Amino acid sequence: MSRRRTTAVAAAATALLLTAAPLPARASDTLPWTGDAAKGANQPYQHGYSTADLLRWTPESDLFGELLRSRVPLEKRVSPQSATQQHPALDPAVENLTLAGDYGNAFFESYQYNNEFSAYLFNFWQYTDYYASWHGMPVEGVPEEMYDPTADWREKWFEFGMLNLPNAGYTNAAHRNGVKSLGTIFFSENDRGTQTYTELLKQDASGDYPVARKLIELARWYGFDGYFINQEEPSVAVADIPRYKQFLKVIKDAGLYVQFYDSVHDTTGARTYQNAFNSLNSPFVRDPQLGDVSDSMFLNYWWNRSRLTSSAAHAKSIGLDPRKVSFAGVEAGMYQFEQPYDLRDNLDANGVPMNAIATLGADFVHADMANKEDDAEQWRAYDRERRWWTGSTTGSATDDAAGWKGIDSYITERSTIGGTVFDTTFNTGHGLEWREKGVISDRAEWSNINVQDKPVTWQWNNTGTLGVDYDYGPDYVKADRFDYQQIGGYQGGSSLVIQGDLTGRNHLKLYRTELRVDTKSTIDLTYRKVSPTDASTVSAALTFTDDPSTVVTIPVPDSGVQTAGWTTATLDLGAHRGRTIATVGLDVDGATVDDYQVNIGRLTVNDGRKHTPGKPTGLHIRGALTASDELELGWDLAPYDEVAEYAVYDDGRYLGGVYDDVLYVKHFTAGKAETKGTLELRAIGHDGSVSKPQRLDYDFTRGPGAVTATAAADGTLTVKWRNAGKGTTVDGVAVPDTATEAVLTGRPTDGGHYQVTVEAAKGTPVAFRGEYADTTVEPYPADLVAISGNRYTFHTPATKDWYKLYVEEDGVAKTFATTYSSGAKPYIIRGRTTTVALTVTPVSTTSRLTVTIEDYSGNKATTVIR
Repeated sequence: MSRRRTTAVAAAATALLLTAAPLPARASDTLPWTGDAAKGANQPYQHGYSTADLLRWTPESDLFGELLRSRVPLEKRVSPQSATQQHPALDPAVENLTLAGDYGNAFFESYQYNNEFSAYLFNFWQYTDYYASWHGMPVEGVPEEMYDPTADWREKWFEFGMLNLPNAGYTNAAHRNGVKSLGTIFFSENDRGTQTYTELLKQDASGDYPVARKLIELARWYGFDGYFINQEEPSVAVADIPRYKQFLKVIKDAGLYVQFYDSVHDTTGARTYQNAFNSLNSPFVRDPQLGDVSDSMFLNYWWNRSRLTSSAAHAKSIGLDPRKVSFAGVEAGMYQFEQPYDLRDNLDANGVPMNAIATLGADFVHADMANKEDDAEQWRAYDRERRWWTGSTTGSATDDAAGWKGIDSYITERSTIGGTVFDTTFNTGHGLEWREKGVISDRAEWSNINVQDKPVTWQWNNTGTLGVDYDYGPDYVKADRFDYQQIGGYQGGSSLVIQGDLTGRNHLKLYRTELRVDTKSTIDLTYRKVSPTDASTVSAALTFTDDPSTVVTIPVPDSGVQTAGWTTATLDLGAHRGRTIATVGLDVDGATVDDYQVNIGRLTVNDGRKHTPGKPTGLHIRGALTASDELELGWDLAPYDEVAEYAVYDDGRYLGGVYDDVLYVKHFTAGKAETKGTLELRAIGHDGSVSKPQRLDYDFTRGPGAVTATAAADGTLTVKWRNAGKGTTVDGVAVPDTATEAVLTGRPTDGGHYQVTVEAAKGTPVAFRGEYADTTVEPYPADLVAISGNRYTFHTPATKDWYKLYVEEDGVAKTFATTYSSGAKPYIIRGRTTTVALTVTPVSTTSRLTVTIEDYSGNKATTVIR
């Protein structure tokens, strides 16, 4: 295990209220990684946003604003065909929202990618229409050392943002599968301290909503599709209800998707759960005066058959489709496989869902698993995840009627595999090694959902005696039911392994597709027959849209022969030109064979045309942070219809991949004897073809060497480097050839980040990132105090540079209650003081009142209020 596990009542991601006598949902914090997986000194991660943060936000203001964007566009899904469905009678129009953590309940390490195999990556996009990210993130500027992983969950004494962005890697994976990615806005009386919905509704002189405009701008910059809004403060003022709807409408009218939670009574504004879609909450979707103000509603969990029946009827009565608007909520994280509310109550007389479905916390399959960070336990997470989505641990059969049926009993399979080409290497997005054409390119473990292939549609739909699994190589600990030889992936981290005692025909249904067959279309199947030569045959198994009930098999010649390594067979599809492939699978057939095994490393449908991308351009080093062994790279981004992904190598060692124009690399040198070499950037096509590389030589042996810098309170920045050299410059300013140090003056003293670069005439420029000294704090504005007689309400400041407010009456500190009933403090603490406690009644009407503001650096300034 590379880090410890704790089970806690989640302070930063408390679940939506669940039962009539509310119980907190239990969740397991994702604690900081240790060892090789520990956070890099400059590793990009996301943060939360308060409303004040939003109003200040620009793309340039976020420290990692360029490194955390999703660039994959939303792919179009193929048209449904009932005959291909696991359950043909289901209605493909019934939608599903998955509200869950991405990469865990991580506070300071929501990465796109990392060198850790045991991170959880979602594998069932095919049953999801919307993925909303659910976990709390501290606002920008919170010092990481304030988080004590060993402390009680109530001891998180810092502010979490009311807004949580989706992880960009998750958005990229979602978009590849036609899934919309949503950020989450959350208000309650505890979880976000003094942050309140009223901050969203502030209007400018023209009556517009600046926060809504910023939410639109933020979503477009970071590349996600909308917001799930969970309004769970005790009440919304009646007078604010029309404005709240107008705020929502601004976002929706901009083309973003909005789902609202069933928590606000439309007439009284009270936090009231209808547990149904009715006239008391539907105006937050379709208002009689304003029209459509959002797209859908997540219904609270205390529904039953009667309520869901009436929900569907009400939606239809106001001209809405309940399959897309009224989402029956399931509390996955708390109740897991023992659900007190039965989704079968959402079925009509024909066994088809009447309303859409939404789940909270389906990531429990990993998050609440014992030893979840242990690489040896990851097979359990896959089994649990498969059971949640298919109703069965193995996926080959469903549980009995009394058990958990699985989401696929209600939601049909979706797919974006259309057009004329398709390529998969059965890459789940993480591995214990990286292989290139079967050869190990990097022995380090990794996780990167950006390079996750489109998941196998049916995991697993196999008729026969063989078992199916992902083979992650010899270091992987597999489930006890398997006994295959572990050979790993052909390309990436994993391959598909089919193994067991073969008896007769085994049909493995894999992918739902809509692939048009041309005259020169082929299927390339890269496989490795591990077990000895026998009389078995592997065949591509296809169905076509014009006859989906008939399986057409195309045998792989000599596929019963044991292979010494990977081999590729090309199967001609020309006989089916003009037809459209509906499903792609495999058949394994033959007489009885004990301990049969074949691994499938790649499956590619080609149309005979060239889809290889052009050679990439613009490869450059954005920052060589050699002191911390990190690297940031950049290049020119080609359109997504030309390039599916970029891959970066260092002297043949795989460094990472993404569809983006930037990449962060941790442990760059990875023990290399010499810190020089050649970087290669390759573009990968949607058919799996690989471009010629763009190369970039680097040499840190001849440059300045490791660079460090120290910022001082006097505004100086002292930069040091190891090697003197001719023509050396620091941020473009020449220094003496013998110098190994420079002092830069006039630098900020109010905090903020910097990057300084040292360049010599020879060798590669080297950079260092750090923070400027912080010696000042803005005084608390007196006009933030609302005075009514002898009652003083101290509103929190909009500046991001504050931590505590000390309110004193004649030098005596006032105390303030904190959230979660955690005791009073002699100050207002950012993120943890209750809203009610902000109002103070002084002992005297003539006393001296002051407010002293303190920032995270300990700077203080005092404002006299009276």
